[in-house]
Amino acid sequence: MFKADAFEAHLAQAKKNGPEPLYVLTGDEPLLVMELQDQLRAMVIAHGHTEREVMVHEKGFDWSALMNAGQTMSLFGDKRYVELRIPTGKPGRDGADAIKQFCAQIAAQNKAKEPVDTVTCLLLPRVDFQTQKSAWFTALDEAGTAVRIDPIERTHLPGWIAQRLKKQKQQVEAGEPGQRALQFMANQVEGNLIAAHQEIQKLGLLYPEGNLTEENIRDAVLNVARYDVFQLTESLLAGDLARFNRMVDGLQGEGEALVLILWTVTEEVRLLNRLRQAVDRGDNLQMLMKVNRIWGNKERLIPQALQRLNADRLTKALTVVSGLDKQSKGLQIQRGSGPILEKLPGDPWDGLRMLGRLFV
Repeated sequence: MFKADAFEAHLAQAKKNGPEPLYVLTGDEPLLVMELQDQLRAMVIAHGHTEREVMVHEKGFDWSALMNAGQTMSLFGDKRYVELRIPTGKPGRDGADAIKQFCAQIAAQNKAKEPVDTVTCLLLPRVDFQTQKSAWFTALDEAGTAVRIDPIERTHLPGWIAQRLKKQKQQVEAGEPGQRALQFMANQVEGNLIAAHQEIQKLGLLYPEGNLTEENIRDAVLNVARYDVFQLTESLLAGDLARFNRMVDGLQGEGEALVLILWTVTEEVRLLNRLRQAVDRGDNLQMLMKVNRIWGNKERLIPQALQRLNADRLTKALTVVSGLDKQSKGLQIQRGSGPILEKLPGDPWDGLRMLGRLFV
């Protein structure tokens, strides 16, 4: 499976040699998925695939439509481009069988070196490790070109913004002021890449080509950050207290349910505590993460967190989340039950910020 940047090089080659019959795009970041879709469409249109058909997998979807898409002649004799969107990423048993049959059909066409009259693109959300190993996804990966479109991690966001500015012939000042401006902009648009794209375009409209000062960026960029609970737990694992507190403020301001946030954070603390105990017994951390299906960013963040956090610190964190859970449900905390609970603020949102300090 390609990564997005490698796929862009593949598309450049395909502009010369022509498209393949099957592509699979998988990712959760709407902006990056849309941009790659646009590049793929432009390439196939350049090779005469001007008739486009879009299918969406939903309840009652007729999978024979996928099989027929590559066999039915276009009404006007044009080459075709067919998109099948599977928003859930779960085709079901009938869909899995149809996809495997469709891939066998594609493989036979490739072997016979038949001309590509129909290009098919399947659009999926980000697929987890288990799905990647499924028979239907393996068939897609082998018969066509599958592309994994990863989100932009927070640490890479300033660099991504700088690259986008460079495309419109703008750049921040050299040295610390420029880096500070990029960090400021990243803080304002974090978790909302479409808004980041719009803010970058706005800078292109407001200011000429060349250097942008920190003042230019602060004057132009709005606070459009959008946070979710999973980003909150990642900042907790990273021990990034400033980011954690910023996300708590954002989630509170957006009216997110505190009970749901605390449930997610509590599960993370419990997992860390189990891993800490197992590692202290001498168990292998990599094997433990595999058993617990830990992958993606957390595969990197959890070992870092365990290096910082001993058993005593995690026991305190468990006590805090237990107290916060009671507070969020309107229950009273027995103040004589331990020194850590004696320090717990009356507002559970403030208690959540206190929890963050334990992870630094």
